[in-house]
Amino acid sequence: MRILIANDDGYLAPGLHALVRACEGLGQIDVIAPEQNASGTSNSLTLSRPLSVYTAANGFRYVNGTPSDCVHLALTGLLDYRPDLVLSGINNGANMGDDTLYSGTVAAATEGYLFGIPSIAFSQVDKGWGHIDAAAATARQLVQDVIAGGLGHPFLLSVNIPNRADAAALPRQITRLGRRHASEATIQQRSPRGEMIYWIGPAGNAREAGEGTDFHATANGAVSVTPLQVDLTEHATLGDWSRRLRTDGRA
Repeated sequence: MRILIANDDGYLAPGLHALVRACEGLGQIDVIAPEQNASGTSNSLTLSRPLSVYTAANGFRYVNGTPSDCVHLALTGLLDYRPDLVLSGINNGANMGDDTLYSGTVAAATEGYLFGIPSIAFSQVDKGWGHIDAAAATARQLVQDVIAGGLGHPFLLSVNIPNRADAAALPRQITRLGRRHASEATIQQRSPRGEMIYWIGPAGNAREAGEGTDFHATANGAVSVTPLQVDLTEHATLGDWSRRLRTDGRA
């Protein structure tokens, strides 16, 4: 078993180190992570400048780019083998509902999935790394179960783990993504030089958090496991658009 591990909080993040420790013994592990925190970078690739890869004292490699850069470089040149599994995390905070569209943690796993490799993104529900070792033990259990079930086809999972000392004993629920309200207002400030600067506002509160959603599962003491897909096509409206735009389906 050969496992590639990345994240979006950077190669020094406690969540990354906890996940690597937890996965020791499952197979060969290579770590390629961002040099700095790259939260919120989604699936972006760096195309406007060259990227550099460095090696830390502990053997982790880190890239001055995005989480997607890290996995993309790993799979197209840095590694001399094809991983059996790509893991990302453990993120410092939840990636539920609309968060998954912005998440660098989920993006790193998505990059592996786009290359046809089974991939899993792990996140803790609350920020601060509380009970991170328990979250890592939970991640190991899930990885073991996934491996035992077979890696015959690519899949993409987003896993959110409550910050609890008993996380590894919590039930798992297969969930769908909830939805959030729109983000809160932009925060405007003046820099020391008198220039107006802007901070993206906090994420909105959950607005669709009913039973079956990732929000509901974690709020009720369960580990949320959400299978994701990349196809953004709105299949249900293809016929409607064809009629509205008077197309016949031919190029």
